[in-house]
Amino acid sequence: MHRTDMEAGFSPSLGSTPVQKINTSVALTPTEATPTEATPTEATPTEATPQNSPGELVSSTRTLNELQKVHVPSWSLVVLSFIVLLLFLSCSFCICSKFVFKRKKEKTGKEKSRKDSMDMSTVRDEGLTQIPHDLKPQEKQTEFKDDVTLGKLQFSLDYSFTENTLIVGLIQAEGLAAMDMSGTSDPYVKLCLLPDKKKKFETKIHRKTLNPTFNESFTFKVPYSELGGKTLLMTVYDFDRFSKHDAIGAVRVPMNLVDFSHVIEEWRQLQKAEHEEQDKLGDVCLSLRYVPTAGKLTIVILEAKNLKKMDVGGLSDPYVKIHLMQNSKRLKKKKTTIKKNTLNPYYNESFSFEVSSEQIQKVQIVVTVLDYDKIGKNDTIGKILMGMNSSGTEQRHWEDMLASPRRPIAQWHALKPDEDVDAELKKK
Repeated sequence: MHRTDMEAGFSPSLGSTPVQKINTSVALTPTEATPTEATPTEATPTEATPQNSPGELVSSTRTLNELQKVHVPSWSLVVLSFIVLLLFLSCSFCICSKFVFKRKKEKTGKEKSRKDSMDMSTVRDEGLTQIPHDLKPQEKQTEFKDDVTLGKLQFSLDYSFTENTLIVGLIQAEGLAAMDMSGTSDPYVKLCLLPDKKKKFETKIHRKTLNPTFNESFTFKVPYSELGGKTLLMTVYDFDRFSKHDAIGAVRVPMNLVDFSHVIEEWRQLQKAEHEEQDKLGDVCLSLRYVPTAGKLTIVILEAKNLKKMDVGGLSDPYVKIHLMQNSKRLKKKKTTIKKNTLNPYYNESFSFEVSSEQIQKVQIVVTVLDYDKIGKNDTIGKILMGMNSSGTEQRHWEDMLASPRRPIAQWHALKPDEDVDAELKKK
C-alpha cells in the first residue's frame, strides 16, 4: 500500500496532495470522475479527506475551470476603476456644496436682503403680503436716508429794525439729490414769505452740480409786528429746459422761532416739497434768437399748457402779448391770435424786433398770457420778464441766447403773478 502511494507521486503531507491531484484531472468528465470508477491513486486522497464528498469536489472543479476560461481584458478594468473614481468625486462635490458652502450662501443672502431693504417701502405700497418682521425699523431708516439724500441748504437771516426789512441770504447747498440722467442737477432756489405766495424771489441757476454756491441775498419788506406770524419757505428746484422743473426739497423756517437780536447762519436738511407749493398759473414755451450783425431779435411763441381756468365753463380763451421795453417804457408791442376754449393752446407764431448790439443789454421783454373776454377787460393769467433785471430761469434763457448768436434757443417758463413782474420792472 505504501509502495503504491510513492509510485503515484504523493507526498507525506495529506492536506496538499489532494488539491494538486484534482488540478491535474481537468480532462475528466463528470461520468469518469464517479467514485466507483476511481483509480487507486484517486481513492487514497478521498480517504485522506473524509470531510469533502466526491460531488462537492466535482462542483468545485467545474467552478475553477469556468473562472479560468473567462477572459477579462485589462482596459475594461481601467474603465471600471475610472467610473468608480468619477462617481466618488461627484458624490464628494455634492456633499461639499451642500454643507461646506451653505454658510457662504447664507452670508450673501443676508447682504442682499440688507440692500433690498431700501425697497421695502415700495413693496409695501404695491400691496405684497410677504413682508419681513423687521420691516418697521428698516422703513424708519429708509425714510431718514431719503431725507438725508435730498441734501442740505445753508442760509442766513437778519432783520433791519430801522427799515422793517427781512434780509435772507442763500449761501450754498450740499449733497443735493441727482435729478438728471447724468447723475447731476441744475439747481436754483425759490423763496417766499408765507402765507403770501405772490412775493417770490429766485436765485441764479447753477449747471450740472450737486453742491452749488449761491451767495445771493433777498429782502422782504415786512413790519416786525407781523413777522412772527410768517414762515420763510425756501425750495430748491432742478431746472429743466423742456419740461416742468422738479422740486428737490424745501426748508421751512417759522419766524416766531428765530432770535433776531443777531445774524442767524445755519444749515438745514431739505424736506420733501409739497405739491401745493408749485405754480398754478401755467407754463409757456418760447424761443429766442438774436442776430448781432443784423440787429434782429426774434421771439417765437410756441405753446402754453396747464393755464389757469378763467371762464365759468372751466376753460379760457388765451392769447399772448409781447412788449419790448427799456427804462420802464414800452417801445413796441406784438400779440398772437386767440385760441378758443382751451387751457393748452398751440401758437407757433414768430415776432421780430430791431435791437442793436449796444441796446440788447438794456432792453427787456415782457411776455403776458391773457384770457380774452368779449365783454369787459381781458384778464391777465400770468407774466414772465426776460432781459435786464430778470432772474431765475428767464435770466438764464436770455444769457443762453446771447451766448449762442443766430441760434434759436427754446425753453419752458412758469408764469408769475402780474404784481411780481411789475415789481421786477421797477428795479434799477
